[in-house]
Amino acid sequence: MDHIIQLGEFLTAYTPYQPEIAQGTLQMLFEFQTQVARLFGCDVANASMYDGSTACWEAISMASRVTKRKKAVLSSGLHPHYVSVAKTMAHFTGDALDIALPSLEAATDAERLLAAIDDETNCVVVQYPDILGRIADLGEIAAKAHAHGALLIAVVTEPVALGAIRSPGEMGADIVLGEGQSIGVGLQFGGPYVGLFACKEKFVRQMPGRLCGETVDATGKRGFVLTLSTREQHIRREKATSNICTNAGLCALAFSIHMTLLGEKGLRDLAALNHANAVRAAERLSAVPGVTLLNDSFFNEFKLKLSKPARPVVHALAGQGILGGVSLGRLFPDASELENGLVIAVTETVTEDDIEALAAALKEALA
Repeated sequence: MDHIIQLGEFLTAYTPYQPEIAQGTLQMLFEFQTQVARLFGCDVANASMYDGSTACWEAISMASRVTKRKKAVLSSGLHPHYVSVAKTMAHFTGDALDIALPSLEAATDAERLLAAIDDETNCVVVQYPDILGRIADLGEIAAKAHAHGALLIAVVTEPVALGAIRSPGEMGADIVLGEGQSIGVGLQFGGPYVGLFACKEKFVRQMPGRLCGETVDATGKRGFVLTLSTREQHIRREKATSNICTNAGLCALAFSIHMTLLGEKGLRDLAALNHANAVRAAERLSAVPGVTLLNDSFFNEFKLKLSKPARPVVHALAGQGILGGVSLGRLFPDASELENGLVIAVTETVTEDDIEALAAALKEALA
């Protein structure tokens, strides 16, 4: 894959300012959009965004434009970094965010979300699976939101999960966004990442970013064009849907190549492998004294409740060369009731020996 993305015709982060000249770049972005739309169960996807967190705010802003309302209800299971970005932007736009802290329970906060939806709500934002690894049925939330004229926004921070669980679009989500890093994009010391964004076709003119389309030229040959480009730097800039005026196109290419090499069967097999490894880890770690598994369903992330605060435990594990998960005390430093919570992620790269080493070190740290 590295060989392909380093070819001269691809090795640039930008879509050219006269894009129709670069047919290869446009075709790649067209294929990328098709993959994201199918993955998310939506009608149309854009040509990528900066990352998942900024895409999340763009979705909230888009819902505000569509509904002409200013209240967004955010699930307590939404990643706190995404919430932080939304709070920063809402400070300047005047949008009101209904937010809450998660609780160490197996159930999602679906009841809270349903109760919070009213005729002033522009959207409900639900992470799927959420920060604690829980998987919600979005159908009921979508129905309640639509009954009040609001949109359902689904956030997918782990797109591999969609090889195993239903897509948000199938359950009624109006806008689906996410972070595509785990498919083909290396961590690279923190970035750049690749934001995924898709929606129902009826909202396409309010979608931020750019949209590549397929057409034919004057001789009838297949060609690609920049169909929609609602960026701020173009004419009628006061009508722009977003001030995002570029993206990491090379990351979108890496995502698309990786997805193409996987194919549908490969994605499903990869998801199955992730889940199987996570189940083995959850069963083994929950047998450690002082550890309680709190999920009754999950994909490749799950949460544990420890008998002592998780942050010093994570530091103790790091001292042994083991990355033992993320403490909820780190993610939610102001919520003392979450300090014993630990989120564990298990991917296809984790071996049985890795799981045993973590279990042994965790037992020692909790003794």
